[in-house]
Amino acid sequence: MRLGLNLGYWGAGNDADNLELAREADRLGYSVVWAAEAYGSDAATVLAWVAAQTQQIDVGSAIFQIPGRTPALTAMTAATLDTLSGGRFRLGLGVSGPQVSEGWHGVRFDKPLARTREYVEIVRMALRRETVRHEGEFFTLPLPDGPGKALKLTVHPARETIPVYLAAVGPKNLELAGEIADGWLAIFFAPEHAEESLSHVRTGRAKVGADLAGFDVVPTVPVVIGDDLEACAAPVRAYSALYVGGMGSREKNFYNQLAVRMGYDAAAAEVQERYLARDYAGAAAAIPFEFIDRTSLIGPPARIAERLPAYAAAGVTTLTVASYAGAMEQRVATLRTMVEAVERAGLAE
Repeated sequence: MRLGLNLGYWGAGNDADNLELAREADRLGYSVVWAAEAYGSDAATVLAWVAAQTQQIDVGSAIFQIPGRTPALTAMTAATLDTLSGGRFRLGLGVSGPQVSEGWHGVRFDKPLARTREYVEIVRMALRRETVRHEGEFFTLPLPDGPGKALKLTVHPARETIPVYLAAVGPKNLELAGEIADGWLAIFFAPEHAEESLSHVRTGRAKVGADLAGFDVVPTVPVVIGDDLEACAAPVRAYSALYVGGMGSREKNFYNQLAVRMGYDAAAAEVQERYLARDYAGAAAAIPFEFIDRTSLIGPPARIAERLPAYAAAGVTTLTVASYAGAMEQRVATLRTMVEAVERAGLAE
């Protein structure tokens, strides 16, 4: 089982620390470092900066927002990053959510699965350096009633194929990830509930005559090391409440629906009620400890090492660390401890 590092959103005031974390992950042999975007920093610029100051570690978008870029621009960005990094780029894509898609990008959040399918098809076509022609429900290239012409990408990526990942939560999106992507970017991944999600991925893989062999299962897992489990869970509460309670509307919150499918119906409803009422502390307090414990790695190093085989057995191939330790020294120590934990669990490649 490989290790990754998720830097999250840039611009939170600790950017120099995040760069040093990426360098440390590179030195420690981590497989990939991911950067996110919402409606602040963009991931592409961050990844170019990180790639320029690391040597071996892959850099990945987790995620590029599909409504924020045309598929042609995403192909251009992916090819450029792959070239600049010497073949170290991984393309993670996601549809974002209705609030960001419609409120920030001005793109209707309709038929996200069909839009994603078309989008990935065009991106892959462009990255293969084929002349891009596409007639679909969402994209028509070139436009038929103007001077536009079918074009071919002029940049040569460093690799023949750039791996594509989809961020997916719902059953149909998971199936789509299995069908058209090379990997799945997961959130709130609990080994005890993984089979329900991975069964949908397998269904998608079966559609193209494949299984999970070679398919990268990549959950981002909050990690906090310490002896007091409740204290370790505390910094993860606000993050969990943001997604379960506030990342979306009352009617459409994919993360809330995921918590419900995991069996936390009452808690998910309470967290959402409190969060939407702007009782953020109450929403965080309403996150069950069990939910955090199952979807995070918290506690002493030995406890974390004991937990890792469950992730491997559940199908995880790259476990991405999101450090919620406070000081920079603790965050660096977390990266080192995770390497030791993987080795202790007998899971190092």
